[in-house]
Amino acid sequence: MSRSRTLALAVAVVFFLAAGAVIWRPAAPNAPPAAPIGSQQVAVRSASSTVPAPAAPQVTVKLQSSATGYVGSEKCSECHDDEHAAWSKDWHARALSEATPRYVVGDFTQTHFKGESSEAWMSRRDEHSFMRTRGPTGATFEYPVHWVVGGKRMQDPVTVMPDGRWQVLPIYFHVTGKGEWVDYSETKQGALTTDHPFFWSNWQRNAQHSCLDCHVTGLNATYDRQAHRWSTGFADAGVACESCHGPGARHAETQLKKDIVQPAKLPPRKGLAVCGQCHGPHRTLFPLLDAQHRFHPGDSYEDHYQPMVVTLGNERSGDYFDDGRPKTSSFEYQALTQSQCYLQGGATCLSCHTAPHGEHAPNEVKLPKHLAKGVTVGSASCQGCHAKVFAEGTKHTHHASAEAQDCLACHMPPTISGVLDHFADHALDVPVPRNTVKHGIPNACNACHTHEKATPESMVTAMEQWWPKAKLRQARRMRLADAIAQKTAADSRQPLEQVLADKKEAPTLRGVAALLLAQRFRKEAVPALKAALATATDPTLRSELAEALATTGTRDVADTLAPLLKDKSLWVRQAAAIPLASVGDARGTAALEEMARRPESEGLPVPHVLLGQMAFRRGDLTTGIAELERSLDLQPYNVEVLVLLADAYARQGDMGRARDRLEEALRFDPRHRGAQQRMNLMKNGRGPGR
Repeated sequence: MSRSRTLALAVAVVFFLAAGAVIWRPAAPNAPPAAPIGSQQVAVRSASSTVPAPAAPQVTVKLQSSATGYVGSEKCSECHDDEHAAWSKDWHARALSEATPRYVVGDFTQTHFKGESSEAWMSRRDEHSFMRTRGPTGATFEYPVHWVVGGKRMQDPVTVMPDGRWQVLPIYFHVTGKGEWVDYSETKQGALTTDHPFFWSNWQRNAQHSCLDCHVTGLNATYDRQAHRWSTGFADAGVACESCHGPGARHAETQLKKDIVQPAKLPPRKGLAVCGQCHGPHRTLFPLLDAQHRFHPGDSYEDHYQPMVVTLGNERSGDYFDDGRPKTSSFEYQALTQSQCYLQGGATCLSCHTAPHGEHAPNEVKLPKHLAKGVTVGSASCQGCHAKVFAEGTKHTHHASAEAQDCLACHMPPTISGVLDHFADHALDVPVPRNTVKHGIPNACNACHTHEKATPESMVTAMEQWWPKAKLRQARRMRLADAIAQKTAADSRQPLEQVLADKKEAPTLRGVAALLLAQRFRKEAVPALKAALATATDPTLRSELAEALATTGTRDVADTLAPLLKDKSLWVRQAAAIPLASVGDARGTAALEEMARRPESEGLPVPHVLLGQMAFRRGDLTTGIAELERSLDLQPYNVEVLVLLADAYARQGDMGRARDRLEEALRFDPRHRGAQQRMNLMKNGRGPGR
């Protein structure tokens, strides 16, 4: 295989191997043993993981002493009782709740649900809720509901399995719909068999992996690889004080303001990161259950996260419109950071929203001191920055209805889906009905004008008459759609290069343009990528450019990547080292070895994976196995690494360990073809890797 081809493949292979760190909600690795935090430690007393969950909730909760700075909201309430009382009434406090009658919203009074592939019977006994449904073996069991997630719009019941896994049960209660039970996973994925990744008892529906990092405060979950057991602790159930103000032990001791974080007083980017840690799916630099490297308020977002935007390796996200705007709720960080309100005006979440314990309108929207007659709370948020436009009234809106006077109607339309509801678009842009015509992207005009004659084409005509200057704003989204859309991919080189070269464009969208340009046009993309890298100041963009340059597979990019090995950002250093080391460049290998040994970066799984693979290529099985085992200590659910290890142990003749690693791989992904094939070989007397 040529060096250039290997360079391109290296990016895809390593991205695939590290996929456990790419998350909808934070992923769940096994961090090196850390001191216990002030937490609620949840222990389920039951038999081995091969039997169904216990017939009744048996959960004990106890507080542990603090050693990493968390004290819990009850400690905060000793001095801040008013704020604590107000917060306790907000939905942030109920992001996760014990499944007691006080918090359970769903109807468990002998209720029955039947879907295409799922069926469940809900019941309640002695104030405990239960769901009887098909389990991992296909047989039907009754599972106790130990916890519930949310409850404002949708409430998800969670059961704690005998091995300590928190699994989200298959049926959710849709509060804001018809007040009924639904199977949202089935709606999204189709009929689910027990070996489907999204079947409720499998890894993709694991709450430690998908939910808890944003639904509890001070998460500290670990995984015992030998016993195959999870342990989960946290300072508070729900999004409590220390989620936004940081660990409070020092402040509780000194009571000094300098020893606690005030999000509103942080620099805008760091203030935005406090909300962005949960309100935007992201990749994590370190495995998210690595408590030693957890994000804390006051940290820089870029030191911990990379937002998921449109592309995920060579795959396309289904959570984005073709113009780069998120079309799914919970992507508010990605939407806001590509808005002109943020890019030009420096707006953050706290420009329009307040703290959960502050006085606010629904959805934590700030209440203005004086609300003029006919002005909505949402419009009042816009008035501070857009007073001149606001004063024009109907001369600006060209609509007479009261609903159309609300700024949100046109600039934050409810075109974003969230489970089974619709939400406001936080990209805060002007309507672009032309993109509806060309790319099928919904627009704000037709969100209201739904009658037969109100076609997107007619909306184009109306906008040209009423807002002729809107074309200047619309041109940006039209260019983005032409660049990103699959159907215009063949003609997308020019718009992609324009987006990439535009220093006023959102860095996240420039990163998307870089990756698509490299994937679609290979060596022709190199000049534009190099030019962008020469002036890129955003670390996430530099990281994406490094990946894009490697993806082109051209021979001359190695010397362009090499200087990035000294970048200030660990993200960027790793992104440059991966492809260089994968093609045998000594500079990349040295960088990976340094990352794998230095205390501040030793917890990164990917360097260990690559060093292990390189050791295998040298014929050094002992070193390779040690590196891959270390990566699994950090990220135990990485199925690809488990399969690689099974092959390595088989080559050593250690069939017992080979079988153990394959069984573990199938615990996390029952459908993994490689693991299944190897297990079948072992059953027939032939080991994997032979």
